[in-house]
Amino acid sequence: MPTKKATPDLILLIVTFTLLATGLIMVYSASAIWADYKFDDSFYFAKRQMLFAGVGIVAMFFIMNVDYWTWRTFAKMIIIICFVLLVLVLIPGIGNVRNGSRSWIGVGAFSIQPSEFMKLAMIAFLAKFLSENQKKITSFRKGLMPSLGIVFLAFGMIMLQPDLGTGTVMVGTSVVMIFIAGARIGHFVGLGMLGVIGFVGLVISAPYRIKRITSFLDPWEDPLGSGFQIIQSLYAIGPGGLFGLGLGQSRQKFFYLPEPQTDFIFAILAEELGFIGGSFVLLLFALLLWRGIRIALGAPDLYGSFLAVGIVAMVAIQVMINVGVVTGLMPVTGITLPFLSYGGSSLTLMLMAIGVLLNVSKHSKL
Repeated sequence: MPTKKATPDLILLIVTFTLLATGLIMVYSASAIWADYKFDDSFYFAKRQMLFAGVGIVAMFFIMNVDYWTWRTFAKMIIIICFVLLVLVLIPGIGNVRNGSRSWIGVGAFSIQPSEFMKLAMIAFLAKFLSENQKKITSFRKGLMPSLGIVFLAFGMIMLQPDLGTGTVMVGTSVVMIFIAGARIGHFVGLGMLGVIGFVGLVISAPYRIKRITSFLDPWEDPLGSGFQIIQSLYAIGPGGLFGLGLGQSRQKFFYLPEPQTDFIFAILAEELGFIGGSFVLLLFALLLWRGIRIALGAPDLYGSFLAVGIVAMVAIQVMINVGVVTGLMPVTGITLPFLSYGGSSLTLMLMAIGVLLNVSKHSKL
């Protein structure tokens, strides 16, 4: 059993709470007008986000004090439970449909999204598999295929909802972990080509995905349809300038940018706080990733290292995709910005993941 230190990584803890506090402020600022119009309560989304944050913080501190080897012991059970939830969410009457995807289980605003929790479950499972089979990872049949097999099974079930964004983050995180474990680049090149073919097939099979791709390439081709969100997002970022219009002074949140408290909250942040505010948030994410990488490098065993790498990769991929979408560099995917976007499952999952990372830091030789 690894030796444990008295305290977790304090820099990581401070950065997490700073991002969380920024997110709570921005959720209220971005959603107040829409919430007052739709629910006659400007604090509607802010109050729920505070509740989700409270649950997430409790979960984070609890998990922070649970030895990370516990997740190795129960990794198989956890991922089986997540697979069961992915099956249940597809059943009419159990799974709820929102924005065209059957991705939630529960009632109203307090539903959970099983695909979000699958991301963390997959990290715990792959960390166990890779730490126990690292010498086999260079073998396509004995190492790479078994690990990727479980990943793409989960991806396939997530795509039945469908939820391409969450599935992409899970696959991307898993690929980073497997690559770090020592898989051959040649294997990845071959699988990458198959992946591109498969991705093209997924895009062609659903017309709305084709529209998302074309709107990303030229949003002004359909400014009132598929390109609307990207155009309104750019209209928010542009006027922000260096210092922004001022907290609470966004114009795009007045029913121009749809539901600005979710995927496009970074656009409202850039409009109100400017380049300085946006850069500050990105700097916080960079600090979080730096501390996570240090924790991974200093972990006393392979399992701890792979666990930390997976969490860092998950956060990094989500930030890159979300900011890329908001700034018009990538197609719209529906990926939330960690700690800032409104959403109970996403926020709780991220805080739980940080709790795991904080526990690894207790054992890490920083």
